[in-house]
Amino acid sequence: MKPKFQNSLLVLTGLVAGVLVSIGHGVFAERDTAPATLPVEELRTFSDVFGRIKNDYVVDVDDKELIENAIRGMLSGLDPHSAYLDSEQFTELQVGTTGQFGGLGIEVGMENGFVKVIAPIDDTPAQRAGVEAGDLVIRLDDTPVKGMTLNEAVKIMRGKPGSDIELTIVREGLDQPLKISITRDIIKVKSVRARMLEPGYGYLRISQFQSKTAENMVDAIDNLKKENKGALDGLVLDLRNNPGGVLNGAVAVSDAFLKKGMIVYTEGRIADSRLRFNATPDDVIDGAPLVVLVNQGSASASEIVAGALQDHKRAIIVGVKTFGKGSVQTILPLSSESALKLTTARYFTPSGNSIQAEGITPDIELESVKVASVDRDIEPLKEANLTGHLENGNGNDKDGKDGDDKDEETLSASDDYMLYEALNLLKGLAILQERMQ
Repeated sequence: MKPKFQNSLLVLTGLVAGVLVSIGHGVFAERDTAPATLPVEELRTFSDVFGRIKNDYVVDVDDKELIENAIRGMLSGLDPHSAYLDSEQFTELQVGTTGQFGGLGIEVGMENGFVKVIAPIDDTPAQRAGVEAGDLVIRLDDTPVKGMTLNEAVKIMRGKPGSDIELTIVREGLDQPLKISITRDIIKVKSVRARMLEPGYGYLRISQFQSKTAENMVDAIDNLKKENKGALDGLVLDLRNNPGGVLNGAVAVSDAFLKKGMIVYTEGRIADSRLRFNATPDDVIDGAPLVVLVNQGSASASEIVAGALQDHKRAIIVGVKTFGKGSVQTILPLSSESALKLTTARYFTPSGNSIQAEGITPDIELESVKVASVDRDIEPLKEANLTGHLENGNGNDKDGKDGDDKDEETLSASDDYMLYEALNLLKGLAILQERMQ
């Protein structure tokens, strides 16, 4: 089965995160951006300030630098996601959408003057080093972050692959700051991973939405069916710590599980910002039960998928309330070397709910907890272990052995509590669906 794609602009909906550390997101578009009227008096004031700086400032300042700083100032007062992209940042954004970029592998923003980790990206230096969603970075090596812009912090975090940087992090629940050393690398993001949890039940992880994510997802599900030697009884779709990405990828992933109806729509002031996306027939898992895992690191495009599947009652959403990033950024090229990333629309779930600053509330709220593991070398005492125990009468007595002598590992609560509970829920849904047929 091939994925179902919508014909539309390339839309990127992830969080502003700093180039090279993560991917900037928006809609690529070209249009006449000149305002109908110009505020002449205000522009005269701007010109006066520009002249004063050029003449009176303690050192000479380059004209281009002054203008670019003025543009950044205009955008910084709008919202956290609008930004000016210089030639280097614009090039890196375009490269980033293909799934390969340099840096640490974290999606970041700013909060109270500090760099906030929205989500570490799977299988990247930051994730392997132990960086978590919600961490606040207060120092980069020996340099305090307070007072920096996001771009300034990102430039420090960037560097030659193989070089090290130490992040000083404040984490909720810890009394003392945490120091984490990370080795920079070229980040190659594999957005889709899949495996069988148990016979009949598959697991699919999407770490972020790229242009080919839906296509890769369908291929992964086909491989799960082959491994299962038949249709799946249920699937867990893991969107935890997925910071977003290409909107069209999120639409196509939602469409793969929906046969009809609205997936998402966007509303803004200009005509190009008002988009509608509808599902087309076919369901890649043929109506089998679906459980979607989310947490506070699930943002933007992830919330589109969760919201669409929740509103259409196609999936049970399990986990923690999502981040709440419900705006769309448009990338407006200013020249061959620079661009404007501007928030131009909000997106809405099929039921008409904007999740901007609200997030998706799971159907079943379940915190990520760590379950202490039991020493597996110590077998619990059972009736069958007792000397002279009464046989069961079915000829199945195994002389005190469990009878389930499998070597393969099974998912336990200590491995991933949220996933463990999702699998149990999935089994219950599959049994209920079978009985209702």
